Amino acid sequence: MRRTIRFLASLLAVLGLTVGLSACGNPSLAAQDVLQADRKSQTMTWGVRADIRLFGLLDTRDNQIKGFEIDLAKAITKQILGPKGRAKFVQVTSATRMPMLENGDVDAIMATVTKTPERAKMVAFSSTYFNAGQSLLVKKGSSIKNIHDLNAQHGTILGVVGANSVEKALAIAPQAKGLQLTDYAQAMTALKSGQGQALTTDNGILYGLSLQNPGYVVTGGTFVAEPYGIAMAKQQQPLKRAVDQALVTLRQDGEYQRLINKWFHNVKGFDYEEAAHQ
Repeated sequence: MRRTIRFLASLLAVLGLTVGLSACGNPSLAAQDVLQADRKSQTMTWGVRADIRLFGLLDTRDNQIKGFEIDLAKAITKQILGPKGRAKFVQVTSATRMPMLENGDVDAIMATVTKTPERAKMVAFSSTYFNAGQSLLVKKGSSIKNIHDLNAQHGTILGVVGANSVEKALAIAPQAKGLQLTDYAQAMTALKSGQGQALTTDNGILYGLSLQNPGYVVTGGTFVAEPYGIAMAKQQQPLKRAVDQALVTLRQDGEYQRLINKWFHNVKGFDYEEAAHQ
């Protein structure tokens, strides 16, 4: 019996040592320095949208994602890693972007993520790189002119899963109803089919949708501030500092303004000064 007990104790000790050595040899993602790893690989992995015109949209002609956020991510990458630095892009949605960051599938997320106190508890945000505001997209000639009309008419507000736009709109228009779809393509289809009277999200996204769908217009002004920030894991403070410094440099040398002009110059009613405000 004593031999059996001694054998089990020895076995448990060996197993504990093995687990300890394994943990030391393969630290968890939370303990890794992403900035240091990126500098070694000369690659930074970004979570981006591929379904939002102007910010990040997949071009089916060459299978490349293109937009303001894509170009800005490339510029930040080169600021941090040098001229040979490479930006790698991974497609995310409103619903998947935070889990993918938490799982370590991406180093940082630049995907029209609004900086909110609730999200700031979970992730580290960069300084604001685009100052958006929540608005409405409606069919031309619609009786819906603002969020209060939706409330008065008990209308249905469309949005996407993973964003918080519908919840914010319903807080202002409690008599309205909300319907959330998987992505903006489905939300736009729902708007066209009459499942809702208005689609709500940040005005930057809505401007892109209005360009794609000429029969629809942005209306109602902005009823909620929606500042966009680059999201990183809480513990990755060296990366956050590097990203913030890169944004400062890009603003100072004019590259940021050049990219804003490149992507939004033909958007009717676009306020450059407001969008660029930090």
